[in-house]
Amino acid sequence: MTEYRSPAPAQVMGPLGEALTLDSLAPPGTRRLVVRRKAEIVAAVKGRLLTIAEVCDRYGLSPGAFALWQRTIDCSGVPGLRVTSVRHCP
Repeated sequence: MTEYRSPAPAQVMGPLGEALTLDSLAPPGTRRLVVRRKAEIVAAVKGRLLTIAEVCDRYGLSPGAFALWQRTIDCSGVPGLRVTSVRHCP
């Protein structure tokens, strides 16, 4: 059975209101991502620019690590992604 996936959009809205494309995301293989880059990657997945599997492959992440970024943004917003920030969702 073939799974249908609608074509990815050319660009999506980033966390700061800017247009994101595959070329504007952090380069593949980037190992250390700043807060803004993490938020851009989460926005790219929410906008269907990339899938979670593509993100994990592109940046060497586990699905659990990416899910943590998503939960953190949902709970605490982009500032919650700071390493020095310790906030727990209710």
